[in-house]
Amino acid sequence: MNSLQVNVEFGGGAELLFDNKKTVTISLPEKKEKWTIEHLLIWIKDNLLKERQEMFLQGNSVRPGILVLVNDTDWELMNTINYIIQPNDRILFISTLHGG
Repeated sequence: MNSLQVNVEFGGGAELLFDNKKTVTISLPEKKEKWTIEHLLIWIKDNLLKERQEMFLQGNSVRPGILVLVNDTDWELMNTINYIIQPNDRILFISTLHGG
Protein backbone atom coordinates (compact mmCIF):
# COMPACT_ATOMS: atom_id res chain seq x y z
CA MET A 1 0.00 0.00 0.00
CA ASN A 2 1.46 3.32 -1.07
CA SER A 3 0.95 6.45 0.93
CA LEU A 4 1.35 9.99 -0.36
CA GLN A 5 4.04 12.03 1.45
CA VAL A 6 3.19 15.73 1.79
CA ASN A 7 4.92 18.53 3.67
CA VAL A 8 2.40 20.83 5.32
CA GLU A 9 3.46 24.13 6.90
CA PHE A 10 1.60 26.71 8.96
CA GLY A 11 2.62 30.34 9.46
CA GLY A 12 1.43 33.83 10.31
CA GLY A 13 -0.28 32.57 13.45
CA ALA A 14 -2.06 29.59 11.83
CA GLU A 15 0.37 27.31 13.69
CA LEU A 16 -1.37 28.31 16.95
CA LEU A 17 -4.35 26.20 15.85
CA PHE A 18 -2.05 23.21 15.37
CA ASP A 19 -0.28 22.90 18.71
CA ASN A 20 2.36 25.44 17.57
CA LYS A 21 3.61 23.04 14.90
CA LYS A 22 4.99 24.98 11.94
CA THR A 23 5.98 22.00 9.80
CA VAL A 24 4.38 18.56 9.58
CA THR A 25 5.28 15.77 7.16
CA ILE A 26 2.27 13.56 6.68
CA SER A 27 1.60 10.31 4.89
CA LEU A 28 -1.84 10.34 3.35
CA PRO A 29 -3.32 6.85 3.01
CA GLU A 30 -3.84 5.39 -0.43
CA LYS A 31 -7.39 5.73 -1.74
CA LYS A 32 -9.22 5.16 -5.02
CA GLU A 33 -9.49 8.76 -6.13
CA LYS A 34 -6.55 11.13 -6.18
CA TRP A 35 -5.88 13.33 -3.15
CA THR A 36 -6.90 16.95 -3.68
CA ILE A 37 -6.39 19.90 -1.37
CA GLU A 38 -10.09 19.63 -0.48
CA HIS A 39 -9.47 16.06 0.76
CA LEU A 40 -6.33 17.24 2.55
CA LEU A 41 -8.30 19.94 4.41
CA ILE A 42 -10.72 17.30 5.72
CA TRP A 43 -7.76 15.13 6.77
CA ILE A 44 -6.13 18.12 8.52
CA LYS A 45 -9.39 18.92 10.34
CA ASP A 46 -9.73 15.32 11.53
CA ASN A 47 -6.07 14.68 12.40
CA LEU A 48 -4.16 17.91 13.11
CA LEU A 49 -6.48 20.78 13.97
CA LYS A 50 -6.49 21.20 17.74
CA GLU A 51 -8.88 24.10 18.30
CA ARG A 52 -11.06 26.81 16.75
CA GLN A 53 -11.85 25.08 13.49
CA GLU A 54 -13.74 28.21 12.35
CA MET A 55 -10.45 30.15 12.38
CA PHE A 56 -9.05 27.83 9.69
CA LEU A 57 -11.92 26.33 7.71
CA GLN A 58 -15.04 27.70 6.09
CA GLY A 59 -17.22 25.19 4.25
CA ASN A 60 -14.98 22.88 2.24
CA SER A 61 -12.11 25.37 1.94
CA VAL A 62 -9.94 27.60 4.11
CA ARG A 63 -11.56 30.73 5.49
CA PRO A 64 -10.86 34.10 3.89
CA GLY A 65 -7.59 35.47 5.25
CA ILE A 66 -5.69 32.19 4.96
CA LEU A 67 -3.20 32.21 2.08
CA VAL A 68 -2.36 28.85 0.56
CA LEU A 69 0.84 28.20 -1.36
CA VAL A 70 1.62 24.96 -3.18
CA ASN A 71 5.37 24.66 -3.78
CA ASP A 72 5.67 28.46 -3.38
CA THR A 73 2.87 29.17 -5.89
CA ASP A 74 -0.46 30.76 -4.95
CA TRP A 75 -3.07 28.02 -5.03
CA GLU A 76 -5.40 30.40 -6.92
CA LEU A 77 -3.19 29.63 -9.94
CA MET A 78 -3.44 25.89 -9.30
CA ASN A 79 -7.19 25.22 -9.15
CA THR A 80 -7.48 25.83 -5.36
CA ILE A 81 -9.23 22.96 -3.54
CA ASN A 82 -9.27 20.87 -6.74
CA TYR A 83 -5.47 20.78 -7.07
CA ILE A 84 -4.29 17.16 -7.22
CA ILE A 85 -1.55 16.67 -4.66
CA GLN A 86 1.74 15.27 -5.96
CA PRO A 87 4.32 13.31 -3.91
CA ASN A 88 6.43 15.58 -1.68
CA ASP A 89 4.40 18.71 -2.42
CA ARG A 90 4.96 21.54 0.06
CA ILE A 91 1.65 23.09 1.05
CA LEU A 92 1.86 26.24 3.16
CA PHE A 93 -1.06 27.84 5.02
CA ILE A 94 -0.39 31.42 6.16
CA SER A 95 -2.86 33.34 8.28
CA THR A 96 -3.22 37.02 7.50
CA LEU A 97 -5.74 37.46 10.33
CA HIS A 98 -4.36 39.41 13.25
CA GLY A 99 -5.94 40.90 16.32
CA GLY A 100 -5.99 44.60 16.75
